[in-house]
Amino acid sequence: MITFLLWLILLVLCAPLAILAIVLYPIVWLLLLPFRLLGIAVDGVLSIIKSVFLLPAKLLQRI
Repeated sequence: MITFLLWLILLVLCAPLAILAIVLYPIVWLLLLPFRLLGIAVDGVLSIIKSVFLLPAKLLQRI
C-alpha cells in the first residue's frame, strides 16, 4: 500500500515537470539556435586564420 502511495506522489510531482519540459524544449532550442550558428561561424573564421598562419610552415616542410 505504501509503495502505491509513493508512486502516486511521484506521478503528481513529476508529470507536470515532464510536460513542462516537453513544451519548453523546442522553445529553448529555437532561442539557442542563433548562438549555435554564431559559434559555427566563429569556428570557421578561426580555422581560416589558423590555416593562413600555418601555411608557411607547411610549405617549408615539403622542401
